[in-house]
Amino acid sequence: MFAGFELSYVEVGNARLRVRYGGEGPAVLLVHGHPRTHTTWHLVAPALAAAGYTVVCPDLRGYGRSTAPPDEPDHSQAGKRAMAGDLIALMREVGHERFHAVGHDRGGYVVQRLALDHPHAVDHVVILGDVPIGEALARCDARFAHAWYHWFFMGQPAPLPERLIAADPDAWYTLDPDLMGRENHADVAEAVADPRVRHAMCEDYRAGLGVDRAADDADRAAGRRITSPLLVLWGAKDDVAELYDHDVLGVWRPWATDLSGHALDTGHHMMEEAPDLLTEALLDFLPRP
Repeated sequence: MFAGFELSYVEVGNARLRVRYGGEGPAVLLVHGHPRTHTTWHLVAPALAAAGYTVVCPDLRGYGRSTAPPDEPDHSQAGKRAMAGDLIALMREVGHERFHAVGHDRGGYVVQRLALDHPHAVDHVVILGDVPIGEALARCDARFAHAWYHWFFMGQPAPLPERLIAADPDAWYTLDPDLMGRENHADVAEAVADPRVRHAMCEDYRAGLGVDRAADDADRAAGRRITSPLLVLWGAKDDVAELYDHDVLGVWRPWATDLSGHALDTGHHMMEEAPDLLTEALLDFLPRP
């Protein structure tokens, strides 16, 4: 995987991030979701590099082989604001004060927070398979609670979800090497087998129900919006459109001044299931080098 890319570890304050980067040209930051690591981008990142971009793929704090600081009572150490701060520091460390940002799943929430908290640093923004956490929880109904029950299970106080997941991690994560690619699968499987990582991922969801929702609610009340061009993509075979009555962009519209988006013919993990479709959509949206 990642031929021609460098693998490194970068200190970003109270966390150390594992990061893979390569290519030359304008910088594109690719941010994975749960329970993946940066290797989920192994088919997309080289294609973007070949198209003339510098591509930076980190493991978020607590995920993969990145570290996480000690827990805070409000779980803010796993909040998207803290993760966004890590990525600002990372991109500066590798030489990019301004960059494009693409985030999937939990990484989409981090990219949303990047765009809201650090608009000076983020050029074009792409969010994959998400609506804002505050919107999801405000609109939560029985459909959402049934389909995305893991939000509320993993958000329970420690150590309940950690202990139950540890009883059979393979059954919980259902990772498929044939769909993911063998090397990507091996990297993610190693991560989710680590109790430290499983705890950090639960902390991510605890933060989502608390400090992350509070941050979204405060932004919505203040009328803050993403001012960078924003592209939202979702999988036609995923459940996001159905959960929001086939109006995903309608949910996002109050959050962005320059919004576009559409479904791709794929499921949730689009960078693994349909990398060519996703890469094409990204190259259509991002300014050409």
